[in-house]
Amino acid sequence: MKFLADMGVSLRTVEWLRNIGYDIVHLREQGLQRLPDEEILIKARIEGRILLTMDLDFTNLLAWSGETLPSVILVRLGNENYSKINKQLQTVLTECIEDLQAGAIISVSDESFRVRHLPI
Repeated sequence: MKFLADMGVSLRTVEWLRNIGYDIVHLREQGLQRLPDEEILIKARIEGRILLTMDLDFTNLLAWSGETLPSVILVRLGNENYSKINKQLQTVLTECIEDLQAGAIISVSDESFRVRHLPI
C-alpha cells in the first residue's frame, strides 16, 4: 500500500510507516504545503495512494464527489501523540487492508475505528 500524508501528520509517523515497509510521502517533503485540498485528493487518486490526514474536510470532499478512491484514513484522537497514532494505525492497517484497497473512509478514534465504504 502507498500513502500520502497531509500536513497535520507527524513526520515521525511517516518515518515509522516507512520503517515497517510502506511507501509513503509527506506533502512537506514534496514542497506541497499549500496545495488545495481538492488537488491533494486528485494527487492521491492519480498516484494510487491512501490519504492519511487529521482534516475532516477531505472526508466531506470525497463524500460529495461520489468517487470510490482515494481511500482516506482520518485520525481523530484526543491525544495526538505520534506513538498513540502509530498504535491505532497499526490496528487499522492490520484489519482493514481490503477496505482500503476497495475504497473507504476510515475514521480512527482513541478506542476504535469506523469504516465507511465509498462512494458515500
